[in-house]
Amino acid sequence: MSNRLALVLFTALATIVLAITAAAGAGYLSRRDGASYPAAITRAAAAFAATVTVAAAVVTATVTLAD
Repeated sequence: MSNRLALVLFTALATIVLAITAAAGAGYLSRRDGASYPAAITRAAAAFAATVTVAAAVVTATVTLAD
């Protein structure tokens, strides 16, 4: 396995872990705020999607500037 592939896989794994953590936090806080379970899951899903989207934008910008 090349170093570049290992770096890409590590970055993807770190991004997924960060997104899951953000989603869990958002779901927990919305549930503590009195939201129903479906509303808490919706907010958690939105937080997960937003985290992955921002990470993808940062990676794209980094790759574009590096070339």
